[in-house]
Amino acid sequence: MENKNLLEKVRTYRELQMLIKQLEEKADGLKAEITLEMDTRQTDNITVDVFTVKYTAYTSNRVDTTALKKELPDIAKRFTKTTAARRFSIA
Repeated sequence: MENKNLLEKVRTYRELQMLIKQLEEKADGLKAEITLEMDTRQTDNITVDVFTVKYTAYTSNRVDTTALKKELPDIAKRFTKTTAARRFSIA
């Protein structure tokens, strides 16, 4: 691929990434407004026309790896799995 073509692809990619970020920020703002309204109405489930919106609490359990490494470093090391990956970025 020519550098000119590659440059155009990189520019287009960056523009799209910026647009995605702007749209995500807008979506997050709308979500905040919706959840605020649901909090005001003191409900975690609301139907608006054909949409059902749910805003429910949940819990999850996760291992505190920092504490595990501090208290039982040998066990933490034994059960630590290393993975390899590649990160794509444009600066």
